[in-house]
Amino acid sequence: MKTNLLLLGLALISTAPVFAGDYKPELFASTKLVYADSFDSGTLNTDFWEVRQSSTWVIKDGILSGSQSSKEFQEKMVAKGDKAHAGFKPVIWLKQVPENFVFTLRVRYDATAYQKGFPLIDLGHHIHTLNFSEKATTLTIKKDVEKIAVEQPLFTLNQWHDVAIELKKGTLLLTIDGQKHRFESANIDMAGQAQIDFKAVDLGTCQIDDVKVWAGQ
Repeated sequence: MKTNLLLLGLALISTAPVFAGDYKPELFASTKLVYADSFDSGTLNTDFWEVRQSSTWVIKDGILSGSQSSKEFQEKMVAKGDKAHAGFKPVIWLKQVPENFVFTLRVRYDATAYQKGFPLIDLGHHIHTLNFSEKATTLTIKKDVEKIAVEQPLFTLNQWHDVAIELKKGTLLLTIDGQKHRFESANIDMAGQAQIDFKAVDLGTCQIDDVKVWAGQ
């Protein structure tokens, strides 16, 4: 069984582009592992993860699983007029993400149907938003600066996907189950950002496993 101590030890000596499985980086000549977690310890590493909107996150059987917030929290936020942050969908942030990075994980969003704009993965908070729908994957940059929609790769609901993301200034490479798309734009830039956000569908769930983050060089 993999452990965080072993993987963090590897981070101190890993500078070559050596990855678990078959994934190899394309945007970087070398990498350094900065974080890895298979959630086998059963404890959420809060140095790297931050639960948002009081949504419910637990680790069970080596999987980080998220669901909606409590009814009490939802009612309180709705009464305040802030339904958007009432935790109807699970939301969590991965922190300490390098400006130039390679990121791999297994992830699953469960829901009865897609919701407009959801599920999504944010690279930087509202900076590079990957919205998933039945017919397209859309990169939205800084909410309204630029929007790029592609037919592939698609992220389907209710099944596990192997996802890899590489980002450096001007380029974002997205891979879902081996299918790739390279987004090119002068607006792609993680400067000043250090997080990746996961947001599911209202009343849906999110499951995360085998997370690895490298700094790209």
